Amino acid sequence: MLTENDESDWGKYNYKNNMDFGEKVIAVLFRASETIKKDLDMIYKNYGLTFSQYNVLRILNNSKNGQNTVSNTSKIMLVSSSNITGVTQRLEKSGLILRKQDPSDERITVLEITPKGSRILKNIHDAHLSRINSYLKSFSIQKQRSLFEDLKQVYKDVL
Repeated sequence: MLTENDESDWGKYNYKNNMDFGEKVIAVLFRASETIKKDLDMIYKNYGLTFSQYNVLRILNNSKNGQNTVSNTSKIMLVSSSNITGVTQRLEKSGLILRKQDPSDERITVLEITPKGSRILKNIHDAHLSRINSYLKSFSIQKQRSLFEDLKQVYKDVL
């Protein structure tokens, strides 16, 4: 019988997890997300980028004509427009994007990826994809699809 002082009950961090199962699922999801983000950050740092800067470049690269508004970019990234301002200013200073006013509405700022920004994304691609594949190596394609659908459902339920 285990007691409160039993080492196996308290775990290696002297912590007893008393969360219900739903909380444990969300905690594991959160930990996995944060761990992956930190790990991928190391790849981006090799190219002088942060996780957020990399995501802005990816969004612009996959947008029509390599352009999108600050508002749309922030919505895709799930951050406020004010949070993305500093990220895009640093990208512009590095010559990776251009920031310009929309000629039809000067209140709207349009972002455009530069050829230099596109080259950096191409250079990162193989290392990024290799790392992503390493996270999912124990999952068959069918399990990956199932996980994808399950996580989409969690996301929909949050909204």
